[in-house]
Amino acid sequence: MQNHTYFLVVISMITTGCVTVPGADTHAQHSSIDMANTRIALGLNYIKLEQYSKARQSLEKAMKYAPHYYKSSLSLAYYFDVVGEVDKAAALYHTTLKAHPNNGSVYNNYGTFLCKQGEYQTADVLFNQAINKPNYYAVAETYENAGLCALKAHKSQQAKYYFHKSVEHQPLRPIASLQLAAIEIEQDQLHQARLRLLEFSQRYGYQRSNLALLIDLERKSDNWVLVNKYQALLELENGSK
Repeated sequence: MQNHTYFLVVISMITTGCVTVPGADTHAQHSSIDMANTRIALGLNYIKLEQYSKARQSLEKAMKYAPHYYKSSLSLAYYFDVVGEVDKAAALYHTTLKAHPNNGSVYNNYGTFLCKQGEYQTADVLFNQAINKPNYYAVAETYENAGLCALKAHKSQQAKYYFHKSVEHQPLRPIASLQLAAIEIEQDQLHQARLRLLEFSQRYGYQRSNLALLIDLERKSDNWVLVNKYQALLELENGSK
């Protein structure tokens, strides 16, 4: 789940518009950034398709078009991470952070990378720094990433706090909502978990993820009629795949 979230955050950066890079010719700046964004989009799609050689070619071209553009650097660092070149990824993330100390996206993605490496405390610091940066709007995503990282560190109460913050900023955000419900079930906060899951199901319908949680919830509550209902729905869902 963590990898999936990280990829979505990188993708979202591409769609947020251009950032002006300091220089003399504004038109040339936008042109180079536009070309870089095109290559970044191609590169990330190649990563999704596991065509890593083509991905690297596209992302290195993005770096040539706009070497000081944070999205170029973050996307190439993400590529290095995916293909297992962790040292190169770490070095590029560190360099990008030094070059863009006020960019929340850099802190968020560096934090996600460090969490994958097991550096949970440093990652948590970076997530919180991202959230507190001016003009950083992907707050729900970063709280969610912080929650997922806290879970990896076996800090369920801290994770619960972060998932709460995530859904406060974006109600019914899928991953944060389901993770929060799972923690509530584990902590026997069954009424709150039921309300959350029913609201989630009304918005998104029945899926394997929320059905599995509903089964756990109603089993804990000894509501065997509902357990059987959700089990039947889960079997239908599994059979349709």
